[in-house]
Amino acid sequence: MAAHPPVCEFGWPAVDAELPGVDGKKHRIFECRGENGLLVAFICNHCPYVKAVIDRLVRDAAELSAIGIGTVAISSNDAEAYPQDSFENMKRFAQAHGFSFPYLHDEDQSVARAYGAVCTPDFFGFNKALKLQYRGRIDASRKEEAPKGTARDLFDAMRRVAETGEGPSGQIPSIGCSIKWKEAA
Repeated sequence: MAAHPPVCEFGWPAVDAELPGVDGKKHRIFECRGENGLLVAFICNHCPYVKAVIDRLVRDAAELSAIGIGTVAISSNDAEAYPQDSFENMKRFAQAHGFSFPYLHDEDQSVARAYGAVCTPDFFGFNKALKLQYRGRIDASRKEEAPKGTARDLFDAMRRVAETGEGPSGQIPSIGCSIKWKEAA
């Protein structure tokens, strides 16, 4: 089921947590930031919206790193109900797409809840003070390949954050599959 996150709540503070990464190490979210900010991307392995944009996210993360924006990706889906999103499959997904940033497993879903993540992909762009400045889409594509010349909303917004500390006032929310929440015990 497709879900839309709410619009950006400018100035909302990032939340730190320590989670296991597909590289076999534990990572703190705040340690993933660059000197000019941090992009936190809630993704998963099986969502067609993520599959459509993942290579552009990898490209954007590499280019953002060069201007001082760090990136971290987090999978919070219920892997028991959706085995495609298991930790082992996260490792394969990251390797297949050449992730240059940590891909972390939020098994208990506490980080997704703390961020108010709604869908995959759901992007949170923070400035160097770790205050939210962008919560929007990667670009105008949905589950399709982006046509040549498509504006790079996420990249352009985060470049602006790196340069000025502020995101654009006009932002278009991402769209994606709803986060697969675990049933309450």
